[in-house]
Amino acid sequence: MSSAIPLNVGIVRSAGVDADAPKRVLLAEPRGYCAGVDRAVVTVEKALEKHGAPIYVRKEIVHNRHVVETLRDRGVIFVDETDEVPEGALVVFSAHGVSPAVHESAAERNLHTIDATCPLVTKVHQEAKRFARDDFDILLIGHEGHEEVEGTAGEAPDHVQLVDGPDAVDTITVRDENKVIWLSQTTLSVDETMETVHRLRAKFPNLQDPPSDDICYATSNRQTAVKAMAPACDLVIVVGSRNSSNSVRLVEVALTAGARASYLVDYAREIDPAWFEGVRTVGLTSGASVPEILVEGVLEMLATYGYGEVQPVTTANETLVFSLPRELRTARS
Repeated sequence: MSSAIPLNVGIVRSAGVDADAPKRVLLAEPRGYCAGVDRAVVTVEKALEKHGAPIYVRKEIVHNRHVVETLRDRGVIFVDETDEVPEGALVVFSAHGVSPAVHESAAERNLHTIDATCPLVTKVHQEAKRFARDDFDILLIGHEGHEEVEGTAGEAPDHVQLVDGPDAVDTITVRDENKVIWLSQTTLSVDETMETVHRLRAKFPNLQDPPSDDICYATSNRQTAVKAMAPACDLVIVVGSRNSSNSVRLVEVALTAGARASYLVDYAREIDPAWFEGVRTVGLTSGASVPEILVEGVLEMLATYGYGEVQPVTTANETLVFSLPRELRTARS
């Protein structure tokens, strides 16, 4: 999956801004596409090649404006619900997963479905079903309204309670304090999630942990890289969309870890030159649903402002690859 290396990445940290120091970019590695996002995007591309346009996708295939607009230009029609898809047509479910009710709705309309749910999200779904069968109260840590949370909760609606951050813990009640387990959305801040778990455990001492870590390896790795470089950065730019939970978390992590400022942008053109006032070191990373071409665009813009020196900050090596949905496996070269 990933191979962690020590965080002694050779970054020089200074107490203040040195006006004579060269301008530089600290470039986080890993960044950008994770295995689940790559699988989902390729799924739609291969479905287009195999079946031709239009292809319907329920919700955004991944939370990235550029990816969605590019696919829309190629003939993908994004819908909110399956009842917007013509009966008998092909629909792809997004990387964030769907509830059983969505599968049932698609079946009622005789839709041909391809499920691009990230396998790591599917794992959380399986955990929810398993613990619901054992009659546990399931405390799902996540953000209300997020598609992944809706899909996971839909697997066991009578057993799942949403815990939207540490402050929500006070309102949680359970039937049996000896049969309580927490699960989480895969794209959360690791630190905030652990704070929520700590508060839950203080309230429910017998709270059980998930069988394995629910927060995605890529989410965790990208946050670790930002934590490593943020103390040396006057500014951290995160490339990602505002509806991307893991991208938004990277901005929060950068600020918490010591960056003097941090901003989220979809494109290089959104960068405000005023951000560079007094800035010698810029950190750059991207969310797990961001194609590398967008990072390259930011690097090109930074170079025009004198930030031509680029120093990688590597905290893990990722090698995980997911196979395509079975309907498309023979189509991948």
